[in-house]
Amino acid sequence: MPLFSKSHKNPAEIVKILKENMAILEKQDKKTDKASEEVSKSLQAMKEILCGTTDKEPPTEVVAQLAQELYNSGLLVTLIANLQLIDFEGKKDVSQIFNNILRRQIGTRSPTVEYISAHPHILFMLLKGYESPNIALRCGIMLRECIRHEPLAKIILFSEQFRDFFKYVEMSTFDIASDAFATFKDLLTRHKLLVAEFLEQNYDAIFEDYEKLLHSENYVTKRQSLKLLGELILDRHNFAIMTKYISKPENLKLMMNLLRDKSPNIQFEAFHVFKVFVASPNKTQPIVEILLKNQPKLIEFLSNFQKERTDDEQFTDEKNYLIKQIRDLKKPTA
Repeated sequence: MPLFSKSHKNPAEIVKILKENMAILEKQDKKTDKASEEVSKSLQAMKEILCGTTDKEPPTEVVAQLAQELYNSGLLVTLIANLQLIDFEGKKDVSQIFNNILRRQIGTRSPTVEYISAHPHILFMLLKGYESPNIALRCGIMLRECIRHEPLAKIILFSEQFRDFFKYVEMSTFDIASDAFATFKDLLTRHKLLVAEFLEQNYDAIFEDYEKLLHSENYVTKRQSLKLLGELILDRHNFAIMTKYISKPENLKLMMNLLRDKSPNIQFEAFHVFKVFVASPNKTQPIVEILLKNQPKLIEFLSNFQKERTDDEQFTDEKNYLIKQIRDLKKPTA
């Protein structure tokens, strides 16, 4: 029995029809309504091949054929490049098709990961999607799927475009800024060894940009950035980064200021970074001097700091430990 009935087109036909109709959409002339309809139908047919139906698994050889057609025709690139021309449901279908084909494996190989590695501009088109409100969230979904694969995460991390995240997480549209931050966090926490290497090689540039987030006027960005900073410097893979970060007096001063922020949540996140400076057994001389200069004030401040958190035993223990550490600090003997 043939794999495709007369009413069901094969992958090569679907890809051909989709490519032709995408070209019509790009021209934006009178024929776009019909083309838009054909694009929707073709995306549905493609999704059915990849995902199967409720009662039928997709046949492996047909999925392989479709994947190959998508690579060879350049259609994968076309769909991402012109995502804003596709209707709402079609955009959803594109992201499902993209993520499904990205997860596809042959043995230990991931053909789509290899394809995108050879065509990295796909990643940068997805990243730039944050600048277009009608596709931003769809691009974010596809970008996070890409980041699950270390070779693709590496391309983004070590690119000039990585620093665009600092702009996107500050965007005025809450949903887009939050989505961009979710992708940013994923990129900096998923592949531990890769991230440690990246941060060590780019420490000055990255932390200069990161500090601006800690001064953000946007409460959510500021809080999320502080929380992520705490997570990064407390991760054992980032020991070298932590050591460098807590050796700088300007970083300690910033955390001491944030401990007095008007928001209790920001104070709390700042506390989890501040504690690393105080608890370190290898404090640099400038850090010791700042702590000694503010010794009485810090002891008094921490004694009264967020007393309402009575049910958080770990926090109370950590606070008491820091008070003891600061109290026991001695001026170095000449």
